[in-house]
Amino acid sequence: MSNLVHLAHKIKPLFNSCCSKLASLSHHPFYSLSKLANKVKPFFNSSCTIFCSFFSYFCARISRLNPFWFQLHYFVVLSVVGFLALKCSKPKTAPAFSPKDLDLFFTSVSATTVSSMATIEMEVFSNTQLVILTFLMFVGGEVFTSFLGLLFKASKSNTGEENRVVSANPDSENSHTQIELGLFLNNPQILDENPNTSLESGIKSFGNVYLKHNSIRFLGHVVLCYLLIFHLGGSTLISLYILLVPSARQVLKQKGLQVQIFSVFTTVATFTNCGFIPTNENMAVFNKNSGLLLLLIPLLLFGNTLYGLCLRLVIWVLEMVTKREEFGYLLKNYGELGYDHLLSSMNCLCLAATVFGFILVQFVLFCSLEWNSEALSGLNSYQKLVGSLFQVVNSRHAGEIVVNLSLLSPAILVVFIVMMYLPPRTSFFPTREEKSTKTNNKKFVDYLLFSKLSYLAIFITLICITERDKLKEDPLNFNVLNITLETISAYGNVGFSTGYSCKRRVKYDSYCEDKWFGLVGRWSDKGKLVLIVVMFFGRLKNFGNEGGRAWKLS
Repeated sequence: MSNLVHLAHKIKPLFNSCCSKLASLSHHPFYSLSKLANKVKPFFNSSCTIFCSFFSYFCARISRLNPFWFQLHYFVVLSVVGFLALKCSKPKTAPAFSPKDLDLFFTSVSATTVSSMATIEMEVFSNTQLVILTFLMFVGGEVFTSFLGLLFKASKSNTGEENRVVSANPDSENSHTQIELGLFLNNPQILDENPNTSLESGIKSFGNVYLKHNSIRFLGHVVLCYLLIFHLGGSTLISLYILLVPSARQVLKQKGLQVQIFSVFTTVATFTNCGFIPTNENMAVFNKNSGLLLLLIPLLLFGNTLYGLCLRLVIWVLEMVTKREEFGYLLKNYGELGYDHLLSSMNCLCLAATVFGFILVQFVLFCSLEWNSEALSGLNSYQKLVGSLFQVVNSRHAGEIVVNLSLLSPAILVVFIVMMYLPPRTSFFPTREEKSTKTNNKKFVDYLLFSKLSYLAIFITLICITERDKLKEDPLNFNVLNITLETISAYGNVGFSTGYSCKRRVKYDSYCEDKWFGLVGRWSDKGKLVLIVVMFFGRLKNFGNEGGRAWKLS
């Protein structure tokens, strides 16, 4: 961003020089042009000054903006833009069926917050709308938003000092060197620590500051390559699988889906842990394609719960191969960079133990209770094992399904609710630095805030109020357990839902038609609006107190 200011300072003396040369050509036929240049010159100079002042003010305001409000505006604006794009593009079923505006906005919010809560069947959307949803999921994913944070952090660490140095001498050919030196000379932290700093120690301190700034840039490059490799590799492998396996290719042919669009959409949705799949049945239509399910499991883990572990492993490998000092700095000074996903080696081990421990417990419980149930009927033993593993891995934050959740036992649903509530970086093995965290510097407003469970209880109560008539008339579909699962799923940005079945209605309705979307699709408009708030609240839950350390569930 600061390059714009530098460019304005470069253009200003060049324009003044051109004006002076034109003014000296009074005998030339283009004398009128020189008069015009003299009139424009003060206007241009003042415009440059105003632009530089405004841009510096804008950067300063952005740098002081609370990250919570910054991300809230980001997701809200992105959701509105996504809604307008979906509204302008025609669905596949038009003109026979066109979704309501509220359902389109709900879908846009669901994709942006990677929640995958559905009020519309996915096969309603056209290829253009699927591309729009793919873009929303990608830019709303946790890894991409953290990458944007790194870019902002790198520019913020250099913008203020660079502007001051460039404005002092914009014509200098060694401006880059001055910028680097300005990082030291204008850094009050270095000068205040020791007023009598010698030149040697000052240069050393400047080297540390420059190394930190350079390490942030390297970290941004690593995260960007991490994104590209997993998305390109994942979509390529999925495309190859579909082309090589006739049964999977036949499914897409029957549903009129292109292999390329399905592969890219599924890769982005899986890596971002959104859970949207461009088929009505989600991944249940591929429950016998065990190879495809096994391809998606690593994307599910490396895009969310195990991202911190994989990122540190990648940096460690790069440091061993390249011997670059920046990678070593990232491994040793992970806490100073302010990037939440960069963890210590002990934290990574504890996180991995927690993630695989949860998977193991859920897998054993799921197989014990559901092995011979209707949910897994029609599958052989190998397909049941892979399907069960895929389902329990999705219970944390992804939300893709291979079974009908309404057919599962209540005990499994309760376990899923607990798993969906826990943040991605949950670890039940607190490390030494986490134990020593000070909590006595709270503001007064922190004591007035409710816990997350309290907010969720309020949301569930509000939804029970908005859907109170349906709770009385249709208690098998609309019950407190199903509403709780739907709400916690929206808060955890998961997307699990028991759905709605006309067969479970107490009163027979000949006009009732089963649809492949979540239970929220049958809610009133007020209930959907409440769940939209829950999805935003869940996407920003990391800003809560101790959002990443959740062995205390409150």
